[in-house]
Amino acid sequence: MNVVRTQSTHRRRAAVFLAVLALALGLLAASPPSVAYAADNGRWSVFPAARKGGDPPAYFRMKADPGRTLHDKVTVSNLAEEPVTFLLYAADAYNTPRDGGFAVRERSEKQRSVGAWARLARSEVTVPARGKATVPFTVALPRTAPPGDHPGAIIALDRRVARAKGTGVGIRQAVGARVYLRVKGERAPGLSVRDVRFDYEVPPLPGLGKDATVTYTLVNSGNVLLEPRVDLKAKGLFGRTSFDSAGNTLPAELMPGQRVRITQKWAGPPPLDWGSVELTASDKAGELVASGSTGYRTVNWSVLVALALAVAFLVVGVVVRRRRARTTTRG
Repeated sequence: MNVVRTQSTHRRRAAVFLAVLALALGLLAASPPSVAYAADNGRWSVFPAARKGGDPPAYFRMKADPGRTLHDKVTVSNLAEEPVTFLLYAADAYNTPRDGGFAVRERSEKQRSVGAWARLARSEVTVPARGKATVPFTVALPRTAPPGDHPGAIIALDRRVARAKGTGVGIRQAVGARVYLRVKGERAPGLSVRDVRFDYEVPPLPGLGKDATVTYTLVNSGNVLLEPRVDLKAKGLFGRTSFDSAGNTLPAELMPGQRVRITQKWAGPPPLDWGSVELTASDKAGELVASGSTGYRTVNWSVLVALALAVAFLVVGVVVRRRRARTTTRG
């Protein structure tokens, strides 16, 4: 993961803003790749230390009973031509609320799992130009550690503060390697779909409308990481399928206790239609299925009533003219 911290030039305190700058392979890939990559931003990288007889893995994957202590090492590689000093710390992970991406808590935020249980042998390390530094760390699980998946990351934060041109804002960057920690015990997966909404500005005349959107919330109510797939279908008049979008996924796994609000665009909905939107979410293994639905309409009823009145007026006019014609013929 590659993140930035920004700080006003009028404040000499710690950074007050943390945002994702880029999606580094090692931390933010939607699912673990088949080959190992380090999390990097082009200037430094962070990854698990190499194991005997092989390349370093892509992520930290750990499993233990409550009360046990795990030991591992993290490597920071400096790709720059000058020495760089990094602050090292562990942090809990969470899903970004709007798109479900993989993000981590700031060092100043309260940590509850990986960020609270992990301790690095050094909190600061200076890595020589084009060099590497490997730092041991432990993860001490409390006896009360709840079972299930606990994602997090080991972060290397550049101590230097760069200045963004023309903004008077300071920028600090960090790179992190994912930690997938599983506490042994009962696994209880849970997935639900909530608050499905259809939003559309019905146009005054058919054909003038903009794109519609379907918004819904995915909730991981269990203690297991999920990779949900979402299928969305709209059925209109006479059961006709008006919209079909299958296989939608999040940028990262849906973490335990997390919820993500997703907006799906519906381009060019039919001008005169109404029915229901049906949404089905399932996990990768197919063991969990959740659903939700909402009604929709793309017709402007005032326009439809006006058209109906116009048609009725024309029909009445035709009937009246025919009757007059018959009367004239008989006379």
